[in-house]
Amino acid sequence: MTATANDPLPSPFPEGWYFVTSRQSLMNDKLIKRGWMGENIIVWCDDSGSVCVAEAYCPHLGADLGPEVGGCVRDGRLVCPFHGFEYQADGQCVATPFGPPPKAARLRTFESREIAGLIFAWWGIGGRPPQWHLPAEEPDQAGWSSLHIWTSRFAGHPQETTENSVDLTHLQHVHGYDSVTRVEPVSVDGAHFRSRFNFARTRRVAKVAKLKLDVAANTLIYGLGYSFVEVRERTIGLDTRLWILATPVDGELIDLSVVSQTGELRKPGRKIAGLGFLPVRLRAPIINKVMAAFEKQDVLQDIPIWSNKQYRSRPRLSRADGEIMQFRSYCAQFYPDSATSDS
Repeated sequence: MTATANDPLPSPFPEGWYFVTSRQSLMNDKLIKRGWMGENIIVWCDDSGSVCVAEAYCPHLGADLGPEVGGCVRDGRLVCPFHGFEYQADGQCVATPFGPPPKAARLRTFESREIAGLIFAWWGIGGRPPQWHLPAEEPDQAGWSSLHIWTSRFAGHPQETTENSVDLTHLQHVHGYDSVTRVEPVSVDGAHFRSRFNFARTRRVAKVAKLKLDVAANTLIYGLGYSFVEVRERTIGLDTRLWILATPVDGELIDLSVVSQTGELRKPGRKIAGLGFLPVRLRAPIINKVMAAFEKQDVLQDIPIWSNKQYRSRPRLSRADGEIMQFRSYCAQFYPDSATSDS
């Protein structure tokens, strides 16, 4: 997405909660470094499982704490590769090899929250603390498949990707959805935005069989970094969940992570499409991989558009464009100008 002289882009770092990594990745790698919201950050957890998301540089003499240069987690503490300063999960230095730890040696940390094994951190305008929170109740994991996570990095902005939740006409033109209808008006409650709609679609599986789907989607948005979609396919009786997680990297690129999860399917309405010939324990994991492939295909259709479009602050809309301007009014609260005017 590019700007024009008359249409400067919104800030590339809107305030909110943004995806960092998954609990599974953290357990596998122990210490992770990445670009996030224009920062280099590290992520790790102590022996009790408490997660720390922090700036990736030691407050002692500025050493890079990432694993690529020797940073490590030992006995539940982050150890600096330069002088061996040790940090606990709240960011405080608690030991050095040379004497008492300096009280002022403390990592700059970001408040974090975990939902269904997905770890998010708060990015506040001017470093301010969280102004709102992600859903308090986590989705129940009993009877659901493990998460499938796919991430693509491209030039974009989280407002543009999240705007797809109200841009219903593109679902038909770009992705080939049929009978796209809004179930109820969108609703806004502070940082919470809800969009519900139904659609039909036909998908080809394994380049042979055609699969016709009748779908109800309930999209719950909390800021521009967290979209959660509850999906019900009514002919099979299949429930899936999607997280669409857009995270700015450096002011130009974003990481878009698509996370999918499928519910246990005991009595599918269509035996073949619901894999009713397989043991119950195998159905959800296999269907989840199929649904993840469908979602990946949709995102790959959108990426060239997102990456090459010009931002229009005052678009020339048609009557079919629905709630795009209502959505943009909702987005305004996440930018610095809004925070300044509210203070």
